[in-house]
Amino acid sequence: MATSAGGSGGDFLQRKSDLNKARTGAPRIADVLVVDDVAADITRLAARLRIVLGYTVDIRTAQTLSRAVDEVIAKVPDLVMLDDHLDASRDRACEGIPFLRRTGYAGPIVVVSGLVTRKRRAELMAIGADGVIHKDDLNSASITEALDGFASRSSRQSP
Repeated sequence: MATSAGGSGGDFLQRKSDLNKARTGAPRIADVLVVDDVAADITRLAARLRIVLGYTVDIRTAQTLSRAVDEVIAKVPDLVMLDDHLDASRDRACEGIPFLRRTGYAGPIVVVSGLVTRKRRAELMAIGADGVIHKDDLNSASITEALDGFASRSSRQSP
């Protein structure tokens, strides 16, 4: 049986995450706001985010759009992961994205949706989403792809 020179497997995952971020040129993301009203979805998304972004990332949560706005005002996150349909408050990403932008949040917003069609993706991107991920495809690769897409668009817009 192979032994680890560094101790636990957590240090391996942290090095892998750091290497992945350095390789892709992704912007440093240390604070994420997850807006979702289902606890199991929050837990699942947080686990995936920690794999991609590292285990030192601060993951805050909000179950309604109004609570998300409060969180953004309290401390501006580096990334917002927004559920497309918040049942508890009947909020939809179509209304939520412009609302978050009006509060002054200019960072990336990635929408997580149970219904992603070409038309729906185009609508969400047109109103300010930086990425759209289907809930069934929520994995490390899809999160990395969404973040890479945002990073490449940002670098093209920079002078």
